[in-house]
Amino acid sequence: MDVIAYKIDDKIVDTQTYKAENLSGGAEIYYENSADGLDIIRHSCAHLMAQAITELYGNVQFFVGPAIEDGFYYDMRVKKPNGESLGEEDLAVIEKKMKELIDAKQDLVKQYSTWDQVSAKYAKDDLKQEVLKRIPQGEVTLYSQGEWEDICRGPHVPNTKYLRWFKLTRIAGAYLGGDEKREMLTRIYGTAFADKESLNEHLRILEEAKKRDHRKLGEQMKFFSFDETIGAGLPIWLPNGSRLRTRLEHKLYYALRKRGYEPVRGPEILKSEAWKISGHYANYKENMYFTQIDEQEYGIKPMNCVGHIKVYQSEARSYRDLPLKFCEYGVVHRHEKSGVLHGLFRVREFTQDDAHLFVMPSQIKENVYEILDFVDKMMGAFGFNYEMEISTKPAKAVGSDEVWEVATKALKDALDEKGLKYSIDEGGGAFYGPKIDIKITDALKRKWQCGTVQIDFNLPERFGLEYTDENNEKKQPVMIHRAILGSFERFIGILLEHTAGELPFWLAHTQVAIIPIAESHNAYAKEIEAALLDLGVDSKVFNKNETLNKRIRTAEKEHIPMLIVLGDAEAKGRKVAIRDRVKREQSEASLEQFYELIKSKINEVTF
Repeated sequence: MDVIAYKIDDKIVDTQTYKAENLSGGAEIYYENSADGLDIIRHSCAHLMAQAITELYGNVQFFVGPAIEDGFYYDMRVKKPNGESLGEEDLAVIEKKMKELIDAKQDLVKQYSTWDQVSAKYAKDDLKQEVLKRIPQGEVTLYSQGEWEDICRGPHVPNTKYLRWFKLTRIAGAYLGGDEKREMLTRIYGTAFADKESLNEHLRILEEAKKRDHRKLGEQMKFFSFDETIGAGLPIWLPNGSRLRTRLEHKLYYALRKRGYEPVRGPEILKSEAWKISGHYANYKENMYFTQIDEQEYGIKPMNCVGHIKVYQSEARSYRDLPLKFCEYGVVHRHEKSGVLHGLFRVREFTQDDAHLFVMPSQIKENVYEILDFVDKMMGAFGFNYEMEISTKPAKAVGSDEVWEVATKALKDALDEKGLKYSIDEGGGAFYGPKIDIKITDALKRKWQCGTVQIDFNLPERFGLEYTDENNEKKQPVMIHRAILGSFERFIGILLEHTAGELPFWLAHTQVAIIPIAESHNAYAKEIEAALLDLGVDSKVFNKNETLNKRIRTAEKEHIPMLIVLGDAEAKGRKVAIRDRVKREQSEASLEQFYELIKSKINEVTF
């Protein structure tokens, strides 16, 4: 297997650099689908795509072209010779040219220059000047293949022959530097692998993901909608979706109460002074919305923590009170750029299954364990595998390094003592404390960050939180921020795609479709509908003047997990004919047996 780079002290260098600088040692990175290998292949493939576009369309200006989690992209300013913008239909043309360049087996050559020389060379290219703004004065490297080159740190594969297994996936617009006030550039996405089989499997998953797109399913199942007259990123929950949310909220509420959580509710808007004390004003202001009331500035809450702090401060606390656990389905608002809004996955208003625990330092581990046990039961109920990642102090943060070290060590110790595996995300913590991120894997093997557990010594100090210990001395509690689902919006979107809309019975928006064969059976259908509601089960009577088969197909299109058909025999015998959509089975049961079955299915999952 060919070596395409080396890893020396956590720094990756390509083979050209390794030889040119007479380096030695380090771990070999092979031409394979390892994380490092794919990063190099995909970054190189972005350059290959840019070369192909240049040869096809002539005067093209490029901004940045990084490797990303599942592929790569390049941002550019480009037009076809006739002045038209590129579209999806042009991707096949670009791919063809890329394959020609691969067959030419061009070397990717690293060149060394200086900031001033590169700046002078590209004096008339404003996008290159934007790139240079992100590079410190001194040495600058470029990579070329054939006649094409770009400013780049690398590393890259040695030759274009290593880029055979790729696919361009979509074309979109992207603001220059992610700034909505600046020019919209063209962005082309693609992916690449070290072998044909992995590429094909990835493309299969992409096609399956299109079928499972929660935006399409949400519309089809009448769960939610968006309306530009209301505003982007503001979901409107329809009856079906609201039933699902409510069912999930109720199930979770009882699980919380069993674990000692108390429901609370903070205000939607708080004076900016509160956000200044918390540190949000200095470290999170760009993500918040503000308004003026009586010449006083208020901030709409992006998080629920300050409200819960005020609940803690509502009375004096003793060590005997701790741990205190407050929970809230808290509606929050965060400013998201319009270009990143995506169905329920990225919105401007969402509801967190939020909770804050106030504990003594000695209680950190046991409460982290309890939360992680809760996470395990919840994820198991939904059929998700998951992994954990500890995120450390970010560039923008409050509190001393010493406090952060103590908090980070507390999380690591908790996981280490239980022998739980985790990775490290350096600099990925919240601005007030380190955290454990829960990353779930769905049916298409995609990873999603959902739940989080955060240890916070900083906000208790900034708000002067206290409790009286056993020696009648004032001490500062530790605050644990935690969410398990993350947000109801995003989690429901993930769940819809994970299940392809086939939600489990206990959670489904409508659990039973009741289909009377004739008008004479409507009274029996309504009787069953009322009885099911008494059991906490949502049902729907399909009694439109349509054929039986059409009504059955309509119920199936709505992804209702159980259908019952009622005719003369069923009404006379107080029976039901059952069709289990999930098991693809048909059966018959007395009305009493049916209700017992329903009771067992509605209670088949506990957290």
